[in-house]
Amino acid sequence: MSRVLRSAFVLGCSYAAMSSAAFAETAASNEPAATIGEVVVTAQFHEQNLQSTPLSITAMNSTALEARGLTNVAAIANGAPNVTLKPLGASFGPSLGASIRGIGQFDFNPALEPGVGIYVDDVYYPTLTGSDLDLLDLDRVEILRGPQGTLTGRNSIGGAIKLVSKLPDRSNSGFIEATYGTDHREELRGAANFAISDQLSVRISGTAKRQDGYVNRIDYGCAFPSSGIPAVQTSGRCLVAKDGGVNYSGLRASIRYRPNDRIDLVITGDYTHSDTTPPAEVLTYASLNNANTNPTSGVPYDSRFICGQYCNYAANAQPDGAWAGPVAAGYPLNATKGSDHDVFDGKGISASLKVDLSDSLNLQSITAHRQYTSTFNTDDDLSPANIGYGQNALNHTFTSEELRLNGKVGGRIKFTVGGFYSDQKTTYFTYQDIRYAPIPLQFVGNDPVPATSKALFGTVFWSPTEALNVTAGLRYTQEAKDYTFVRTNADGTFNPFLGSLTGQTGHYSGSHTDYRVSVDYRWNSSLMTYFTVSTGFKGGGISPRPFNVAQVLPFGIESLTAYEIGAKTDLFDKRVRFNASGFYNKYKDIQLTLLSCPQYGGPGPCAVLTNAGDADVKGVEFEANAIITDGWTVDAAASYLDFQFTRVAAATGLNLGDTLPFAPKWKWNIGTQYVFNLGKAGTLTPRVDVSFQDSVYTNAANGPLNYIPSYTTANAHITWNDPDIGVQATLEVTNLSNKYYYLTKFDLTGAGAGLVKAQPGRPREVAFTVKKTF
Repeated sequence: MSRVLRSAFVLGCSYAAMSSAAFAETAASNEPAATIGEVVVTAQFHEQNLQSTPLSITAMNSTALEARGLTNVAAIANGAPNVTLKPLGASFGPSLGASIRGIGQFDFNPALEPGVGIYVDDVYYPTLTGSDLDLLDLDRVEILRGPQGTLTGRNSIGGAIKLVSKLPDRSNSGFIEATYGTDHREELRGAANFAISDQLSVRISGTAKRQDGYVNRIDYGCAFPSSGIPAVQTSGRCLVAKDGGVNYSGLRASIRYRPNDRIDLVITGDYTHSDTTPPAEVLTYASLNNANTNPTSGVPYDSRFICGQYCNYAANAQPDGAWAGPVAAGYPLNATKGSDHDVFDGKGISASLKVDLSDSLNLQSITAHRQYTSTFNTDDDLSPANIGYGQNALNHTFTSEELRLNGKVGGRIKFTVGGFYSDQKTTYFTYQDIRYAPIPLQFVGNDPVPATSKALFGTVFWSPTEALNVTAGLRYTQEAKDYTFVRTNADGTFNPFLGSLTGQTGHYSGSHTDYRVSVDYRWNSSLMTYFTVSTGFKGGGISPRPFNVAQVLPFGIESLTAYEIGAKTDLFDKRVRFNASGFYNKYKDIQLTLLSCPQYGGPGPCAVLTNAGDADVKGVEFEANAIITDGWTVDAAASYLDFQFTRVAAATGLNLGDTLPFAPKWKWNIGTQYVFNLGKAGTLTPRVDVSFQDSVYTNAANGPLNYIPSYTTANAHITWNDPDIGVQATLEVTNLSNKYYYLTKFDLTGAGAGLVKAQPGRPREVAFTVKKTF
């Protein structure tokens, strides 16, 4: 039996043993026992008990998030089956790659749609950039697995992640929290709630986080003075900076107006700022005999530049010189240099208005405007070999409106009808100095990407009996997106290699109709089962990285038809909760990026996005919670995913045996805690969480260089809490075993660069947090 299967077997046996223990404990006691509480979600537009919702949902309230020490969106993936969330590497800026059941997006480019929708208080975030949000002052998180085309503001083919904030109320309350830890980690979080009048209340929350990086950036010429590479550091200290640092602040304010029981208006504004060193990356592979590298420096690009587990030799600059390749020999190359910091500034305002038109009809409007700027730079090879360097800046605005009419007819029919509209524009500026290609590629891009989306949707919930429910939803979406290319020299003059792209505009427009039909039946108070058929899609567009006119190519919609069966149970007098689902997806016209495409001419490199094929995706998911004794609780989740291409398009370089990027076959996690009652001194709660991710590939064309092995990590917390004085203190250790593993890999060997770089996870860290509630 393989190690992974043994792990899953042990997890299942452990859960079975804990369930039996919980049952025995309940049967042996005549005293009232603790039970697992209800979790209320709004995934289907109205409030429902999680256990009555015929969807695969992982829901965590603020207490669960705090117990696990989760403070950003990426961290919640450890506790959710078949969910992958990865902060991306330096080449992709401050962005979050996301997939659910293997379906998502890991390219930040604004020409591409996310495969997983991220929402904050029902406001959609349309790009991967800026999506790794701080979990600031939340009421709960809902993770919806499977296509959500009829249930959320935008079409979300893989699923949706919904962050629901705490609303202002009439209490005068709040909290303040301070953390100090490894690598000078310093965090301050807080929130305050004010009742201005009987009708008006305000809630303000904020956070500030600082921490040193954990990958040392070393000046190669300083560290190896006899190498012939000039040193940049003049002080004699070879450490330039520490990559992977944190420097983040955020502020959020909401005002709530409730003149009566029928009107509820919430207006929210937020601002975030981040100014950090680049993501922590290390070089894992360097080609010794890549003939196309180093046309000006003469420095061999080889394993000398592989620094170690937590260091790199990134130079963040390239010298001037003359092109030495066989094509355009002698072409002058300018020196390039940029900031070694990634900066993100984002802000937004939204208004949510709920009006009860009658006892059976209510209207909800969600209006939002968001914008951000993001600048980031990347030394592609993390070395002084001068393979490639890029400066990037995004300027983004987004406006949306969603209108829903919710109602009920008699006691057995509920419905929601509505519409959604969004208008966005992102201008993507880049200055690229690519020196691994067969031709010199120094150019400025300044590409506007406007896009609109319009949709009408409706869902009917029918309960023909007390136990039986039927849900039917339909959505029609129409969208359009343009991409205009600008390719010039740095001074704005004509670029002889890419200049013919300037002024080329690719147009995309498309429409899609999605549906969802679900039947659920409650057999008794402990068991509900459901069956669902649903569809979703991800919009098409224009391939955004052409290196000649022939590569200005449209790509079409990818679509998904999902079949799912599930069961939700509350067992042993609600001391054990066990939910399970199985799914089978027909995945069509999958959008993937090619790194080799000689069919579209040359001699430039390739990064063409195309509809690469079809696949069958199937799997199972389990989630469990158990109260072993009144103080001892356990939660666990596990998932299995099987991806199989059924068709691969010609000239893609893909094989039927390849799998999607970042799609682990197995994933599981288990956590346990025990609350010791200290009487008048409060409580003491130790907790341990262990999570496992199976191996993945990070490129569409799977290969040994873009392979990430499986890994298991553990976190531990011990929390003292005294509710009488409103004080809580927590000692936490993350990555308890100090496991070395990779979050992401960026394999550019297929494009001719001869390099692979990777982003290691943070090593073991310790932190202490004190929280005061008032």
